[in-house]
Formats: sequence, structure tokens, C-alpha cells
Amino acid sequence: MREESRFALGRFRTPTTPDVVAVVVGDVAWPLAGGVSLGDLLARWDDALPELQAAANRLASGDAGLSLGDLHPLPPVVPTAQIFQAGANYRTHVLDLMAAAERREDGSDGMRDEERGKARIALAERSRTGAPFVFQGNAHAVIGAEDDVVLPYDGVQPDWELELAVVIGRRARRVRREDALAYVAGYTIANDVTLRDRLRRADVPGGLDWLAAKNVPTFLPVGPLFVPAIHIEDPMDLQITLQVNGIVMQDESTEDMLFDVARLVEYLSTVSELRPGDLVLTGSPAGNGAHHGTFLSPGDLMEGEITGLGRQRNRCVAEPVAGAQDAGTQTQHRGAPALNDGSPS
Repeated sequence: MREESRFALGRFRTPTTPDVVAVVVGDVAWPLAGGVSLGDLLARWDDALPELQAAANRLASGDAGLSLGDLHPLPPVVPTAQIFQAGANYRTHVLDLMAAAERREDGSDGMRDEERGKARIALAERSRTGAPFVFQGNAHAVIGAEDDVVLPYDGVQPDWELELAVVIGRRARRVRREDALAYVAGYTIANDVTLRDRLRRADVPGGLDWLAAKNVPTFLPVGPLFVPAIHIEDPMDLQITLQVNGIVMQDESTEDMLFDVARLVEYLSTVSELRPGDLVLTGSPAGNGAHHGTFLSPGDLMEGEITGLGRQRNRCVAEPVAGAQDAGTQTQHRGAPALNDGSPS
């Protein structure tokens, strides 16, 4: 029996086409005919997958394609409905954020001093008896894997959060954990960039402002590839690595999740209905800027990869200040040590 070719899907801008979906095998892409979208494919994923696999097997035999190096990656999946974002879903990440916030005496972890002691005690029991913590994001923040991240001129603590993202392929409502992975079409990479200084609202008792902290335009690089679940042997055994200016900041296995992919899908399907094309971000591992004590500044380069899913490369640029003579000098992030001014501590 012939071995199936491992393939991925992507959206690209080519020298002749502004937006095309392609089958990717290795470093070669073959655009699909007929203007098909990934949304179209996901809407009939059970039927589309064997067709795409057959195409990948045929194309891998030697048909000429396009080199990935000549293409500009667009977000492989742009949700039209829902982006679910799991928070505090890595053990080490949660503990590191609390420790760093205590050192700086700020609220970058979203907690007050009296809350952290209780949170540390509860963490040990949370994965066994608790439920995931999930909020929703805005698709307008999504950009491609090589696009610029624009840092707001009035932000102080822009931070990186590289994450495994799940792409839903079937309607899911009240599914059991043991069946949950059957509703996953595949996986991609997401960097859930966050303004730590916007996370807590001082004017709202106990309030966390996910809108202001998480949904800035360009703050969600996604891609470059969407890899079908059949070609990811175990989503809980993938390495997440992010470098900023060549320095490794995050390097953690998905095994450190408190709630695995199946549990997240099960939980979300009990409070909502998942639909094809929905994106589920599974949370950030340890190693954020809040832990290292340094945050993003214009000129910084983030390079992120997850085993088998490709590589992101996003440059940070300053948001122009209307009417400013020199926007570059007025958009440095006040109080945020710049990575390009020194190594992390």
C-alpha cells in the first residue's frame, strides 16, 4: 500500500495572484484551481480531506510547483465567526507570570497580591477538577506569518505569546472528550501578542480588559501553514519555540498544558457550538516578556516555530503618530526595556 504524502495547506500571494490556496508538500506549493478558499474546504472537510490527500500524493511524484521561498504567506485560516483563546493553560507559564509580576510590583499577570497565593494552591488541582479558562478574540487582529506587527504608540508592555492553534473541521456541540479530536481539521501557529499594561482595569473591581489587551490590529500573526490533523501524530508532543532578535525566549512542549486539545474542544462545545473554520488558541507556554522583564519595541524581530507547522517571522514596527515630525522617536514604549537595547535578564 502506498504511503500517504505529508502535506499542508496555505494561502499565498504569488507574483501573479493576490490570494491563492495551495497544497504544500515539503518546500513546494501547488495552487488549487477554481478560486477555492480554505473556508470552502473546511465547510466540507470530511469529503475534501481525501481529495486533498490524493492530490498531494500525485503532486509529490514530481509535478512542477512554486517554491515557498517565492511566495508571501497570508493567514491560512481567517475565522468568520469565532476565535477562542485559552488563558493560563500552561503550568510553568502561570507560575512564571505571577513571580515576575511580584518582582516588578505590577499587575501584568492580571492578579492582585492577595490573589496569587490562592492561585498557586489552586493550580495543582485545576487540571484535575477544574475547567479551562477561555475568552474570545477578534478576527480583525489576524495577519500573516511574515507581516509586520504594529506596536501602538500608547502601549507600554507589548508581549509575545506563541501558541498552538486548532482549526475546527466539523460542527461540535456537547462532544465527549474521547471523541473531541475527530472534530479537529488540523493545526497552525498563532502568536497572541498582548498589551500587558492594558490587561487590568483599575476602574473596574476585579476587571480584566481582554478587548484592549488582546485585539489590537496586527496582534495575531497566524500561519504560515495549516497542517491536517492526520499528519500531526500527537498534538500534545510538539515543541513551541520563539526567538526575539535571535534570543530564545520560549522553548516548551505542549505537554505542559493544563488542559489538552481534546479537553478544550470538549469544554468549548458544552458552552458554545464550534463550527468549521473556528480557531482555538490553546494558550501560551512559559517564556513571555513579562517573565523575562522586557517587552517588544519597534525593530524587534519575532521568529516562532512549532514542530511540523512551519515558521513565523514578524518584524515589530511603530504605529505612526498623527501629525508627528518624527513618529519613530515618539513611539518608543515608555517603561519597557527594549530587547534590541540589551539581553534579557
